Amino acid sequence: MLCGTARLGGHPVALAVMDFRFLGGSLGCAVGELITRTAERALADGIPLVLVTASGGARMQEGALSLMQMATVSQALAGLREAGLLTVSVVTDPTYGGVAASFATNTDVVLAESGARLGFAGPRVIRQVTGAALPDGFQTAEYLQRHGQVDLVVPRHALRGRLTALLAAADAGRRPPAVGPAPRPAPPPSAAPARDPWETVRTARHPGRPTTLDYLETAFDGFVELHGDRLGADCPAIVGGVARLDGRPVMVIGHQKGHTTAELVARNFGMASPAGHRKALRLMRLAARLRLPVVTLVDTPGADPGVTAEQQGQAAAIAENILALSVLPTPVVAVVTGEGGSGGALALAVADRVLMLEHAVYSVISPEGCAAILWPDSSAAPQAARALRLTGADLCRLGVVDELVPEPRPAAHGDPAAAAELLGRAVAANLAPLLAVPPATLVRRRRQRFRRFGAARSVDPSTVSVSVPAGPTAATTPRGAAGPSRAVGPGSATDATPRGAAGPSGAVGPDGGAAASGAAAPVRAADASRRRPAPGPGCDRPEVA
Repeated sequence: MLCGTARLGGHPVALAVMDFRFLGGSLGCAVGELITRTAERALADGIPLVLVTASGGARMQEGALSLMQMATVSQALAGLREAGLLTVSVVTDPTYGGVAASFATNTDVVLAESGARLGFAGPRVIRQVTGAALPDGFQTAEYLQRHGQVDLVVPRHALRGRLTALLAAADAGRRPPAVGPAPRPAPPPSAAPARDPWETVRTARHPGRPTTLDYLETAFDGFVELHGDRLGADCPAIVGGVARLDGRPVMVIGHQKGHTTAELVARNFGMASPAGHRKALRLMRLAARLRLPVVTLVDTPGADPGVTAEQQGQAAAIAENILALSVLPTPVVAVVTGEGGSGGALALAVADRVLMLEHAVYSVISPEGCAAILWPDSSAAPQAARALRLTGADLCRLGVVDELVPEPRPAAHGDPAAAAELLGRAVAANLAPLLAVPPATLVRRRRQRFRRFGAARSVDPSTVSVSVPAGPTAATTPRGAAGPSRAVGPGSATDATPRGAAGPSGAVGPDGGAAASGAAAPVRAADASRRRPAPGPGCDRPEVA
């Protein structure tokens, strides 16, 4: 072992480096003691810890005491995690057994050198015990990244740069926010002619529209992508990692589609699997430990609806993300950049500030899905789009979105560089005032923000009526009953419900969300005044009866 402190890229760090040349780098009592003392020194000095591993596993000659070192070192790392200090392991070739099953993989970030092998059981043991033929590249760093086990595969010559970026982010997270001039806000959207919602849907889906990776290349700097859910997969529909925005390190997480058919297929059209949501969750929690703000970029038609996704717990994965964001003690700014589809979008959008690009859409269901439920065929999708109130202007009026981010004309795909500049300025301007807010206050305000949506209030049933669209049997429908153009699913909201209630031609979807078009049901003026929160900057929210 070689242990000590150093500076890497100007940042102080504690180092523990294993040497495979002595007894195969095996983990014995002396090795465990040295690594533990190094971790304790990192804790005492308040600096990150970097471990470089090379080992065949626990030292058999020392029996159970060598086995105990896996727990001893892990406990020391737990102390660093509790203190919000970054831990990084650099896996070199080979790393097996008790080292792989403890401090090589339970750090905040796991980097692996190109070609390095990592595993609990070695290939010889696996063949002897199972008799199975091993796949090509089995247990190599590249294989493990594809299966979600390591954050990044890095050639040795590039390690310094990657480590420096991670250490810089961790260092900035521990410093109080710098007081400087407020970022220049993005200009408000120009008064463009009102567009048909279906046309906005088509614009939001344009294949040339910038993706998350495009924005990370232009609006942000120094992006270091982190891969995998550490449970077995690396979903390509979610990308995330550390980047800088106006010089400030942030954790950026977003849906990734693509521009060509091949890219879209490879990224599953931006539809995240449970592994994608769990990868996002891991990065959110890492950001909170390192006190980094979180920026999410939402662009998905919805979560992966496949059989495999359901078998792997899609609903639970989305639910866990929503819950985690509700209590995350660090600023969160979400931007709907293209499609914001249902729970797959909300899994990244429970935020302190929710922004939306001018020609993006955000909805409980796609227009095609809504049309399939309410009409016999998908040709009614344009009508459904108008009913769903899914445009930025609609959502600003509802209070769901805090600010619209303008796009260059005719839309973001026409000038991606200008779109990236506008997005970066808007995110920086909305993030700046959140940085100095105490974590407990952030969480309380975030909960209050979402609590007001659909908040219950007393309504006299005699003041509420629902009009059915003109037709052969047009009439006033009794409260709670389904009329000719009204579909009410089990557990749906009643007509008195302020959010999620279906108005004329409204539809309550399978998850209780609703769409409405035409004239809204009349309510008392006092209730209307409580219907919507106060307008935020960048949104024009006229009162809607």
